Amino acid sequence: MFDSTPAVLKSETLPFPFNNRAFCRYEPIEKKIEHAKVLIVNNLLRYEDDLSDLARKEWNGTKESKLKFERKISGLACDNIAKNVLRLVQNPKTLTVHLSEVGEAAASFNPDAIVMSGTLSDFDYYNPEQLKKFERYIKRTKIPVLGICGAHQLIGMSFGGRLTTLDNLDASEKRTDRIVEYQYRFIKITDRTDPIFAGAADVESGIWQDYTLEDDILRVWQNHGLQVEGIPKGFHQLATAYLCKNQMMVKRSGGQLIYTVQFHLEKSFEDWSKNPTRWEHPNESRDGRILFENFLKLALTHK
Repeated sequence: MFDSTPAVLKSETLPFPFNNRAFCRYEPIEKKIEHAKVLIVNNLLRYEDDLSDLARKEWNGTKESKLKFERKISGLACDNIAKNVLRLVQNPKTLTVHLSEVGEAAASFNPDAIVMSGTLSDFDYYNPEQLKKFERYIKRTKIPVLGICGAHQLIGMSFGGRLTTLDNLDASEKRTDRIVEYQYRFIKITDRTDPIFAGAADVESGIWQDYTLEDDILRVWQNHGLQVEGIPKGFHQLATAYLCKNQMMVKRSGGQLIYTVQFHLEKSFEDWSKNPTRWEHPNESRDGRILFENFLKLALTHK
């Protein structure tokens, strides 16, 4: 006999644990933050001056095409960050600069927060002088910082952390065919008391999904093949996962407020704009959006 029950209503096709629902509740996104001035940092490579001698040697013959692709990706990455600011803040102001310009830009723009994009190439392909300049800046800035994916790794490295592949090799030992964390994955909060997770212990808050309230889990977009090994001195771990243990950390000492995440918390509004209808899930990265919003709120109150 033909079963006319829609597939979406059959229990065996329910797509998600914890809530046992085949639908997502409608969730309007309100601009709860009155104002925020955010410096967006493009961490990708742009021109030959951004390259190390190793990159010039190994990219001989392909340098221009690789740099062109880096510039394309940087536009997408920084646009995603800007969309979060524009959709979460009533009166937003943003400025996008390159990694090599962050110190000077921060001094003139005087932002409430700095948000740093992901990366594409390994850091030994970067101009070492630019990396040293950033290391000096990030160790002394008192402006709140949020580092995303490659920026999480760059900040970890700047504070003495070691970067490895997900199977614990040096990056130079395995440039291609790396193990990667990709697409939406679950990670585990290790310290829900941190204010970045505000409301995660309160069922009545209505902010977080069931899986976060019941089991300290976040669902986030991953796209990386390197990791920060361990937790650098001065940082505190906030989230972990199976393949990559350091998924999220924070530094709250020396007057600094630096959050870094291995995942791409900025993808929320990219997902929204790509949905063909509003009946589909409008907020795949909603957990990332909440973290982004909470970071901005914390940045505005940081002294």
